[in-house]
Parts: sequence; C-alpha cells; structure tokens
Amino acid sequence: MFTAAAQAPPVALRPKAVSSKSAPGRRSAPAAADAEAAWGQSKRPRATRGTSRDEVGWVKAHGGSGATSLAEAFGGVEVGARWPDPARGEPRRVVLVGRTSARGLRSVSQALGALTDGNAPQGLELLGVVLVADAPGRLPLGLLRRVRVLRSVARVHRVPWIPAWRTGGRPKSVPRQLVTLAKLVGGELYGEGAVS
Repeated sequence: MFTAAAQAPPVALRPKAVSSKSAPGRRSAPAAADAEAAWGQSKRPRATRGTSRDEVGWVKAHGGSGATSLAEAFGGVEVGARWPDPARGEPRRVVLVGRTSARGLRSVSQALGALTDGNAPQGLELLGVVLVADAPGRLPLGLLRRVRVLRSVARVHRVPWIPAWRTGGRPKSVPRQLVTLAKLVGGELYGEGAVS
C-alpha cells in the first residue's frame, strides 16, 4: 500500500502469463459479435508495429478514456484496452488511463485487478494511473472515495477538465497536472520542449 501516492516509485510488475482458461466460477464474455469483450480480452488486438519497448504505452481502461489525447500530447503509443506484451516488442512502461465517472473508475479498478491477479504479460512497469476529468468541477464525494481506493494500490494522477481537448485543440494555458505527467512519462508536452 502506498501512503504517499504522489511520491511512490513506479511499480515493477512480474505477473504470471495470461492463461487461455477461464478462472473457476467466473463467467466468460458473451459470444455475440457485438458484445463488448472482457477487459484485456480484445477481440482483435491492435498491432503496435513501429513502436519500441521503451516507449510509454497508454492503456485505456475503457473507450473514451482520453488515452489517445494523452498519447498525442506526450508521445508514446495508445495500445488499446489491453496490457501490451513486451515479449512481442510492445511497450513495457505503461500508464493506465480512465475517466473520473463511476463507469470509468470501475473500469480502472477492473484493469488493475487483471494486472494484480497475474492476467497480464510479464515485464510490465506500471508508471501510474491517469484519471481524466469527465466533466468540469469537483468530483462528488462517492467518486472521490473510489479515487482514494485506487491510490492505495497505484500512483494516481488526475487531469482536470480541458475544454480545448473537447473541440480537438490544445489548451492555451497548460495545467500544472500536465507538467507533472510529462515528467512522469519522460515526454514533452506536444513535443514543444519544456512547459512552464
């Protein structure tokens, strides 16, 4: 358990290999063509060719998490809703991204559960969890409690609501949370050098 999440070092993870068998007592995902696959069990894993194992992999906990926007802003590669496999040349350093909505926080929790249960490739280094605001303003108390629970198992970074991202633009002034995130992933915001 981390007591000072902001100062906690990245977590080096060595989970067991993914098993193709279902865990006893668990239901498998529906087989319908339009059914959503269970977290990490993508129907068609996206290729991440041309990437390096040392790039940052932005893992989305759910659709609309903001992982694509973060990958565009900081560099790295958005790998989808699954853990990348460093043995296949995919990024080993990963950041899990989700929204601060109830659904988003639940998805982040499920993804972290898959990681800690050993249902992820070996050799991953979780740099942290990034929670992107789902709306402007403060979070309700119930959602703040869920964020605290996530902070007990991983380093959590919150990104505020950025109106410019909603319209596909860049923010005029850079929130300090993005500067902190740039330091975490070792990238430059929008590839423009130091941001202050």
